[in-house]
Amino acid sequence: MSNDTTHFGYQDIPLEEKQGRVDDVFRSVARRYDIMNDLMSAGLHRPWKDAMATALSPSRTRPFKHLDVAGGTGDIAFRILDRGGPQTHVTVLDINGDMLDVGRERVPARHAGQVDFVEANAEDLPFEDKSFDGYTIAFGIRNVPRMERALSEAFRVLRPGGRFLCLEFSKVDMPGLDKVYDLYSFNVIPQMGKMVTGDAESYRYLVESIRRFPPPGLFAQMIEEAGFRRVTWKAMTGGIVCLHSGWKI
Repeated sequence: MSNDTTHFGYQDIPLEEKQGRVDDVFRSVARRYDIMNDLMSAGLHRPWKDAMATALSPSRTRPFKHLDVAGGTGDIAFRILDRGGPQTHVTVLDINGDMLDVGRERVPARHAGQVDFVEANAEDLPFEDKSFDGYTIAFGIRNVPRMERALSEAFRVLRPGGRFLCLEFSKVDMPGLDKVYDLYSFNVIPQMGKMVTGDAESYRYLVESIRRFPPPGLFAQMIEEAGFRRVTWKAMTGGIVCLHSGWKI
């Protein structure tokens, strides 16, 4: 057994335990996950995800092969397909089979045949080198035990000229909003989770995991260390979320 540790919310736990605990969280909330996203963010997760898909800008005239990681319910994948052409194809990868089941059930008829679902680990992608034109991960990388390994795998499977995009919660940078956001996050969200999904603890973990995620500058450095270039980030809604970008040159 490894002596390495990592965080699970505000707890320090053995590294090898984290993935199992994260799986339990998302297995518990899978069926109500998107409903809770609407309630928790007052619907703001929709324009945030729209911004990611728009930034990706998949070709409407040429084949575009895309990988969406930790996207089990299909929220990002379907947005990308809406913006792409008939030769756009998205592979949705998630380590949690319950989340993938939700996504399979939600595939719009207009995108039948353009999306597939794969149960696998972001740290060990089951794809050949240089397989994809784009890679996205939304609100998922903070749950990966070894983020550096996931970033390295993202770089490996992208083709030269491919783009990496990561949408993730960040640190609120508006005076006043930060205090309101903390009160809301720690007091309202777990209780909301209990009412909607019957599970307050999973949402307490999700709130704590946001606070443990690296600040934008440090995460940008991690993206660069994985090999990406032209790395940027854009804060949205007072810094509640950031959209991180990098290119495989």
